[in-house]
Amino acid sequence: MNRATTQDLPREFPSLEPTAGQLALAESIRDGEAQRPVDTIGTVPAGRYTSPDHFAKEKAALFDKLPQVLAPSALLPEPGMVVPHDDTGRPLLITRDSEGVAHVFLNVCRHRGTRLVEGKDVQCAKRMVCPYHAWTYKLDGKLLALPRPETFPGLDKSEHSLVELPSLETGGMIWFASVEGADFSHAKAISTDFDAFGMGDLHLFRRKTHQVKGNWKLIMDAFLESYHVTRLHANTIGPFFKDGITSGDMVGPHLRSAVGRLEEMENVDLNDMAAMRRVITFAYQLFPGTIVVPSPDYVNIMVLMPQAHNHTIVEDFMLIPEEPKTEKALDHWERSWKLLDGGVFANEDFRAAELGQQGLESGAITELTMGTLESGIARFDAIVQEHLSA
Repeated sequence: MNRATTQDLPREFPSLEPTAGQLALAESIRDGEAQRPVDTIGTVPAGRYTSPDHFAKEKAALFDKLPQVLAPSALLPEPGMVVPHDDTGRPLLITRDSEGVAHVFLNVCRHRGTRLVEGKDVQCAKRMVCPYHAWTYKLDGKLLALPRPETFPGLDKSEHSLVELPSLETGGMIWFASVEGADFSHAKAISTDFDAFGMGDLHLFRRKTHQVKGNWKLIMDAFLESYHVTRLHANTIGPFFKDGITSGDMVGPHLRSAVGRLEEMENVDLNDMAAMRRVITFAYQLFPGTIVVPSPDYVNIMVLMPQAHNHTIVEDFMLIPEEPKTEKALDHWERSWKLLDGGVFANEDFRAAELGQQGLESGAITELTMGTLESGIARFDAIVQEHLSA
């Protein structure tokens, strides 16, 4: 999303081909055929952002049931890694076992319910040992050993594995669900796009957690429309984009959009993903609450974890082609990280969400009004309402 170039860096993204859906969106922008989904003004009731009761229904119907992204695969790049994760409202544990398989467990020992792994950072370990009574687990969740086993006559270790939640690693991201029987088919379908970006082979450069004093949908809204880009981002990325030149579609409940950059597209080979990314910026709104923005030479993944109707935790991950090997490369990526995470997201998008929350809670307006460049917000709201009424 910035003008930085990788021509002097060790390696660019591999040359990959876009999916049919990505190519169709890019071609519609190039050919001037991008159509507005609607030609009328839309509205969304303000109470859907300010009501604690409405938020509770969303939390129960969406975040407590549906598959959702937890982290990029690059957070645990090698076998024998584990990281605790608490921000979804449940104590989770993400592991990559000795075979390289990713798992999501409840971070709870099966003996007396003690938190198994402390901290928040990624750890390298062959096994996990409970700090209370030293029950020991493998990274695939199996109970490996316990002290004084003779004092537990008849205990079947196979029945005391960690509680594992349904999960799927696809397209360079780890998805999970809190309930059995969750359907990951839409996650698989949209992940073909992320394979086209080569996300499964990327390096995690930085991750940061933001506390945003705003409703989770106000954050999603900023990535569902292009109306604000040249205005809110006037001093950062706004000058790099054409105003309102956008196209979008859906993959299941997930929204996909493409925005035209200022670069000319006439002689660009859109079948070359690297070339396409220099003239088109995609954004993905993965239902219910993940945003993926592939810039020309890196990818940001923002995982939204709603805490209350007016409080959202956002974890931002920045993925790059490879670990920086020179000071020049390190400086390049640091500047990109500072521009997007600290400048565009924190100081502009998240700030706008907080200002929006403050204004809506005043009761000054009873509904939000969206023009034709903001129809993605109404579409997203409709998807939410469908799940609430299901």
